[in-house]
Amino acid sequence: MTDTVATQENISRPGLLSRILRHRYLEHYNRLVFLVLAVNAAFLWHGLHEGQWWSASAINLSAVANMVLANFALAVLIRQQYVINFLFWLATRAPVSWPLAIRWTLAKVYHFGGLHSGSAMAATLWYGVFVAGLLNNPAAAPESVVTITWIIMALLIGIIATAMPGFRQRYHNAFEIIHRFGGWSVLALFWMQTVSLADFHQTSLLTSVDFWVLATVTASVILPWLRLKKVEVDIKSPSNHVALAKFNHGVTPFPGSSTTISTNPLLEWHAFANMPSPNEDGFRLAISRAGDWTGEFIKQQPEKVWVKGIPTAGVANIEVLFKKVVYVATGSGIGPCLPHLLAGQVPAHLIWSTRNPRNTYDDELVDEILEAVPDALIWDTSTRGKPDLVELALEACQKYDAEAVICIANQPLTQKVVYGLEIRGIPAYGAIWDS
Repeated sequence: MTDTVATQENISRPGLLSRILRHRYLEHYNRLVFLVLAVNAAFLWHGLHEGQWWSASAINLSAVANMVLANFALAVLIRQQYVINFLFWLATRAPVSWPLAIRWTLAKVYHFGGLHSGSAMAATLWYGVFVAGLLNNPAAAPESVVTITWIIMALLIGIIATAMPGFRQRYHNAFEIIHRFGGWSVLALFWMQTVSLADFHQTSLLTSVDFWVLATVTASVILPWLRLKKVEVDIKSPSNHVALAKFNHGVTPFPGSSTTISTNPLLEWHAFANMPSPNEDGFRLAISRAGDWTGEFIKQQPEKVWVKGIPTAGVANIEVLFKKVVYVATGSGIGPCLPHLLAGQVPAHLIWSTRNPRNTYDDELVDEILEAVPDALIWDTSTRGKPDLVELALEACQKYDAEAVICIANQPLTQKVVYGLEIRGIPAYGAIWDS
């Protein structure tokens, strides 16, 4: 274990402009939200002026419906596991010889959720316009479609409202249930609406763009569930704070990916970073006590759990965009870091802050870490208190000439580390609330 902390030198003080531009309200997630809304605003301007979507007597419902479906499709497809993996693959094709500024931005690929949120909000707003147009022109649809339209509008508002960070964090289980069943209901009602309108206007479904967009979205939603299965798991708990769950059901995920597991697949799913070991089949998950579900999981130690979909890329995958990186982890945040440290694809240094590491996570895991990174700084908070991780990361970047920092910790601490480093000109990354 390394206990020595280097003195801090030549670290520039961040200026006001840097602090503003790197503020979390201007992070790439929110920039993508604004981008989607700006594109939709441009289409609205086109519809108001050149497109002639509005007249004194009616609204071009077909054009508005296309905007609803386009945004709805983006909101769903951008969350598809194959799409996510493709986005990470594409973003990490850049060689390390490219300018750091370009790689710095490409590594923010994990903020793709901003496209989901922005398009979901835009779809809801456009749908409000569609509802207004339908009410203004009752002859455009049968009464059954009007009823379906109102139900969809109510569901969309409910989904958006409960997806706001405050509600989502405080009532996560309710958010997940509303998001899942509400989303499925909206999709089913869109099908009913599309079929009813095609029948009402006597048009062919197979020649309708709406039909094929909905078919694509539906296939995207169903696909992960086609891989739903219940698998055996071997659980070891070195302490009542953590469970080390080992899986070997024919899947060896790539480093930096995550797996979602559940004990009740219709109600809630929880994603954890995969910890595959080089030249070994299967993988491990480090599950820390962080709430009711994880606490019950550690206590009950189920023999089988549900898994679905495919291993999905996570934030640590962006390490390949840099020549050297520093990993900053707290507690079970070591999970997403470990496979990268073991693989050794990118030279890396580790700062791991945790309580009683050997007692909490067992000697085998700690020895595995030190074998991969002999000079790792493992900070035992039970004897040394909580460290200043921003300061330690800055010192490590100087000492090891690292280009970037990847932080895996709780949300407030991750935000503090990422912000504290980026305003000083160091690329920093960490899971966001919508990860």
